[in-house]
Amino acid sequence: MSIFEKIVAGEIPCHRIYEDEHVLAFLDIGPLSRGHCLLIPKVCYVELGEMPAEVGAALGRVMPRLCSAVKAATGCDGVNVLQNNGGAAGQVVMHVHFHFIPRYTAKSPHAGLEFNWPAGQLSDEDAADLKAKIVAALGSA
Repeated sequence: MSIFEKIVAGEIPCHRIYEDEHVLAFLDIGPLSRGHCLLIPKVCYVELGEMPAEVGAALGRVMPRLCSAVKAATGCDGVNVLQNNGGAAGQVVMHVHFHFIPRYTAKSPHAGLEFNWPAGQLSDEDAADLKAKIVAALGSA
């Protein structure tokens, strides 16, 4: 049982900020910045691809409201919405979850997420190959 399943079951306390029959949002106890919170489905799915579309839709319905509320409550300049999908992507808790991490333009003790994005290049040949494979996989999903 994941820590998030224990939170949903009420076995571990959390600072709940939103809940409905499908999803739960709560403050992260190890925040990267003030107001960092998590949004999870109440049923445990390890990766996004395992979730039924209706669960994804339930998460998607809450995301805009939660993002706006975090921004309004913290006065931040922006919000990173982050989802690590699989261990290779940095997922530590094996239960789908989205991080809402407030970001600030000015230097702040609550600076938020720090990252380096070393953008590569996409060749026309690789783009055509990837496009064909992804479109085919979407058709079989």
